[in-house]
Order: sequence, then C-alpha cells, then structure tokens
Amino acid sequence: MSSVSKSHCTHPTAAVACSQNAVKAGFKRPDTRQRLAATRPANPSKTHEPNLISVDDPWTFQAPLLLPGDDLSEDPEYPPQSFQEWLDEEDRNPVSARRKTIYVVTTPEIEDEVQFMRTWEKSVNEKHQVTKPSPTAILDYLQAFYHGLPVKTLSRLATAFTAWDEEPKQPRKSRQPKYVALKFGNDCVRIRIRASPDGIYGGQLNLDDLLDAAMAILPKDAYALLLLVNQDLYEDDDDEFVCGRAYGASRVAVVSSSRYTPVLDEYQSVERLHAWPASHCESYMSMCCTASRSDPKRQKKSESKASSKSKETTSISSSPLMAAISIYRDLETIDLSPSALSTLWLGRVCRTAAHELGHCFGIDHCVYYACAMQGTASIREDARQPPFLCPVDLAKLTYATGTTAAQRYKALLKFCDRPQYRECLFFAPFAEWIRKLVAATSQ
Repeated sequence: MSSVSKSHCTHPTAAVACSQNAVKAGFKRPDTRQRLAATRPANPSKTHEPNLISVDDPWTFQAPLLLPGDDLSEDPEYPPQSFQEWLDEEDRNPVSARRKTIYVVTTPEIEDEVQFMRTWEKSVNEKHQVTKPSPTAILDYLQAFYHGLPVKTLSRLATAFTAWDEEPKQPRKSRQPKYVALKFGNDCVRIRIRASPDGIYGGQLNLDDLLDAAMAILPKDAYALLLLVNQDLYEDDDDEFVCGRAYGASRVAVVSSSRYTPVLDEYQSVERLHAWPASHCESYMSMCCTASRSDPKRQKKSESKASSKSKETTSISSSPLMAAISIYRDLETIDLSPSALSTLWLGRVCRTAAHELGHCFGIDHCVYYACAMQGTASIREDARQPPFLCPVDLAKLTYATGTTAAQRYKALLKFCDRPQYRECLFFAPFAEWIRKLVAATSQ
C-alpha cells in the first residue's frame, strides 16, 4: 500500500458499506430503524430539533470502514450511544448560562531552565520546512465546529514549562531530568517525562499528568478546556506514543500535534493517497482486507451489495461523498508544497481537537457511521476518518450547543472556504462535502 508511485488515487468506484472485514470481526451495525431511533429522544417534543439530515443516505453518511486493525475491528461489540442514552448519562455535564465557555490553552512556552525541550518539537525525519498548526486557526475551527457556544483562548493565564523544583540532583552525564513542571500563574504541576521509545522525538510528556494540570487550570466559568502541546506524549509505560485524551466527566482534554505532521507519514505508514474521503475507495478497502479474500463467497456478497446500492441511488456523482472525493483527487497528494503540508497538518489536529472536546460533552465513540467521533486504534486509522459528525452525534451536539445543523454547517463552510485552505487535502474536500449536503437539503 505504498503511496510513492503515483500522485493521487485513480480508482473509479467508492464503497459506502462496511468492508468485508466487518463480518470476520463480528461487527453488527445498527440497522436503519435503529439508527433513526438513535437520533431522537424517547419522548420527542416540539422543543427538540434532532436535525435529521440524510440519515439513511449512505452517499452522505457512510458506514464505518472497519478495516483490519481498526478500533471497531478490535472491539466489534462496543456499545452504541443513542441520543436518549446520551441525554440520560449521569456523568454528562449540561451546558448552563454560568458554565458554557470552551477554553483553549495554547502551546505553553518553554523556559530556559528546560531549554532541552525545545529540541523535542522537531522529529528526526524532518525534511521539509513545515509550519506547525496555528493555535489561532485551531481556535477558529473549534468556534465553527462548536458553533453556538463561546470558544476562547485562556489569555489571562500564561502557561510555561519550567524546571520541577523538587527534582533530585542528576549525575552530570544524565541527559535530562525525570520531571518538568507546567507553570500557570503561581502554581505548578509536576509532569513526568521520558525518552521517546522509537527515537522520532527527543522526549515525551506524560498525558495523565497534563490532564491533571488541565483540571487545575479549568476556570469556574468553563464548560470545557483543551490544552494544546507541540511535544510528543505517552500515557503508559507500554505506549510508544499517544496523540491525546479527554477526561470527559472532568471536562478537560489534551492534544499533541507532534505525530500528525505529514513528514512522518511514510514512517508511520499513513496512506495519504487514501485518507478521508478517498478512504472509501472500493479498491483500497478490498486491498486492506486481503485476509478476507480466502472466502470468495463472502467477498462476492459484499461487493454485489455495494453495486446494488449504487444502482438504487440517483445522482451519486454529485453526492457529498463523491464530490469530496473528486476534490481530493484533483489535489496533489504526494509531493505537496510546504504550505500544503502545513494546512494538512492543521486539519488533522483540528479533527482530533474536535473529537476530544466531544467527549467533554459526554459523546461516546460512534459505531453508527463513519464519524468524527469514532474511536481510533492507530494514526493510520485516524487519517481515514471523516471530519463531520454523523446524524446521531450531530443531534447530541446541536441539542447541547443550542444551534441548528444549518447554522453550524454555515460556520464550518466559511472556515473551510478560506483562500489559504482551498488546496488543502483536509479542508477543501470537507468544504465540498458541506456544500453538496446543504444544497441537497435546501431543495
């Protein structure tokens, strides 16, 4: 599945059903009736607007891919969370007039006492001058994604990494201490650090400690807080790395940008040719499911179902999915300019930041559709998942934020259509997906 031989996917057909690996994994997707019911409260009222848009149009909202090794392939019985189950969740934090602001803490400064950390922000594979994701741009994206609620930087509280005062003296030959501190105002939280196991970065920060720091920073008027860092992360001793996590009930999340840089795609086996929306390429999905080909009957059944669905659906070529794929294929995907790589990096971080904040709203991992709230088992799977919310999770979010789907899509389209993003592999296809969806629903 190397992506170095050609500049874009040329396969002609897309698939909207789960891959044939879903049967092998034992995944049973909720049926149409169950998916529709999952978007509604048990006792619908006139005051509830579930924003049901194309609930059963697979060319707008596709089934989860379930390629081998994907999160749902490894845990096919992960329980679905309907709108009503989300509404009844005891740990869910309702938005209130007193507590409704989403705060973003931008990347902390690095003080001279821990200047060795400055080298951690560049990977050993760095070959291009790629600009790190702009915290301002991430904030703007989140303002659109969570339209209806204020999203602000926590500008009144400066944060910085500094030395941990209680650090025991290290031998002179020791390259780095065991801890650093995250300083905010007059307070500090100890952060464990370690060398990167794969050697890609000079060191890593402990994610659990950063989440503890985020809880300590959380203002009283905050609904949720997102802490952004440039450094690589780990959670457990067995981890090679992690990209982020949320303590949903505690309303805090931490996201690192480090592993999303496109300069690591080849090293991390990220299939840039078939990132979303090209991840729904039928040939690519079949290639990923080679192990399932030992059962010809199963493969034939899966393919004939997709073919039959294609014949029943009108105007597939102008559907949100195919429109997004068309834009994606028109853009170079391999030898991108530094600016194009930079915006791709930004898009990946934006998607993860939106996902982790979704957990702060009590939204669980999605099993209904390909969705921004799906769980991910790898950085490779992460690149294959869409930036949009499925109808079930969209109903939850619009209920929480008090906005409508139309207003939210308008805000997202305005962001994705910015001139600097019109050739971005992430934002340009997303803009076209939104455009086609809005056009279809306004007819």
